[in-house]
Amino acid sequence: MDQTNRAKALIIGAGPAGLAAAGALTFAGIPYVILERNGQVGCSWRNHYERLHLHTTRRTSGLPHWPFPKSYPTYPSRQNVVDYLERYAEHFRIAPRFGEPVVKAARRSGGWDVETAKGRYAADNLIVATGYNAAPVRPTFPGMEKFRGRTLHSSAYRNAGPHLGRRVLVVGCGNSGAEIALDLSENGVDVTLAIRSPIHVIPRDLGGVPFIEIAIANSFLPLAVADFIALATLRLAVGDLQKYGIQRPALGPAALVEKFGRVSLIDVGTLAAIKRGTIKTSPGVERFTAAGVRFVGGREAAFDDVLFATGYQARLDQYLEGAAQFVNERGLPKWHGREVDSSGLYFLGFRNPVTGMLREIRLEAERIAADLKRKNRPR
Repeated sequence: MDQTNRAKALIIGAGPAGLAAAGALTFAGIPYVILERNGQVGCSWRNHYERLHLHTTRRTSGLPHWPFPKSYPTYPSRQNVVDYLERYAEHFRIAPRFGEPVVKAARRSGGWDVETAKGRYAADNLIVATGYNAAPVRPTFPGMEKFRGRTLHSSAYRNAGPHLGRRVLVVGCGNSGAEIALDLSENGVDVTLAIRSPIHVIPRDLGGVPFIEIAIANSFLPLAVADFIALATLRLAVGDLQKYGIQRPALGPAALVEKFGRVSLIDVGTLAAIKRGTIKTSPGVERFTAAGVRFVGGREAAFDDVLFATGYQARLDQYLEGAAQFVNERGLPKWHGREVDSSGLYFLGFRNPVTGMLREIRLEAERIAADLKRKNRPR
């Protein structure tokens, strides 16, 4: 194999996680190659809906060794994040090899063989930083083929424009679904939010203090203690939301993430809109009809558009040989920010804890860089 295609470390993905890995490795003096299937850094962020802002603060969300600019707002916008990622790449002189989707990555004696659409690489260490937003999850329901309206996944939503004057059902009350519903309602769209499962609703700020900073402070406590404090705080700050169709889970926010990967809803105004009635709520969808849907419980309603805010899958099995041994039942890695069984394999950016994904990415990237520096130290 051509020596130019050999690498001490090979990074797959040039989103926030891949760039964090590259920045941390650069800072540690470790050579690497970074591959990106698209033509720009941070492609997922470029394609998110326009209204999106970070739910974590500027201060807690910077990548390794280079914080967000102080001129940015407390909660940076989607465009702020895109600009920051571009400047981060420039600052560390990160030069991804664009347009190189990985076709196959396989463990071989002494390292990893990686095949892309353009060539092959041999790497001592492989850092998988493709994120868990690789493939949208689009559920199916009985009767969908008869529905006369439009359906789309939240990944295709940009703004309320195409939905003005239409009746819209948003399926899924995670952060994307709740904020898209809010965006629609603020633009005068008749919108309903289908809430299938219990969910914690957490105000983005409590008494002027960002909730993320409270979560970080509590993260050093035992999980049960942290959740006890969180639940007591939410009972006072949010109260009982059952009359609005929102059930609170039995487990606390941290336990839900650790055990089931379910994140809480960080509220940026959706709850107030629900209370005003500008966002209606409903139970989960049971089936589609020609004119709309039937909800669990039997009520039917007519809709012109149904938008699925139903999440994503990482789909590591699309290119990583033997992926089943590395992932859990949700298709996400069992290891985070550390080497997998002395194999030279690392996963980065697949966790979204209550303390914030970007902060976790920074910590994982710094651990990986420290580990590779230790491994490469002359004996």
